[in-house]
Amino acid sequence: MIKIICIGKIKEKYLIDLINDYKTRINKYHKLEIFELKDSNKKEEAKEIIKHIKENDYLLALAINGKELSTIEFKDTVETLLTNGNSNITFIIGGSNGLDEEVINKCSKQISFSKLTFPHGLFRGILLEQIYRIFKIMNNETYHK
Repeated sequence: MIKIICIGKIKEKYLIDLINDYKTRINKYHKLEIFELKDSNKKEEAKEIIKHIKENDYLLALAINGKELSTIEFKDTVETLLTNGNSNITFIIGGSNGLDEEVINKCSKQISFSKLTFPHGLFRGILLEQIYRIFKIMNNETYHK
């Protein structure tokens, strides 16, 4: 299963529609769950994030200081994890102040999609689009470039 643990609830209908569309598309390839947690301070957010982490989760922090990957490198990372028997790949998106060090330290990798700052709802849509894209690539299916 792929899990996305994220801080903040999306309120904008167009972003909810985008997220639901990609969630439906991804679920044709692999089970996906999204856990939306309440905005708070970093320490409280960390406590809530940790409650949603299971022992067998492979944790990937999405952080501005993480390693930037191309789409193919991102695909290779996820594909390797899936073929090596990682039952849960968990992406963690922090709140507006980022992720607490306690959460970062639990993660196996930090990934950055850009040095730019994105609104959380839009970034969630970007992450889902990239996950969908990598499943299309892994299945040798065409997808627009």
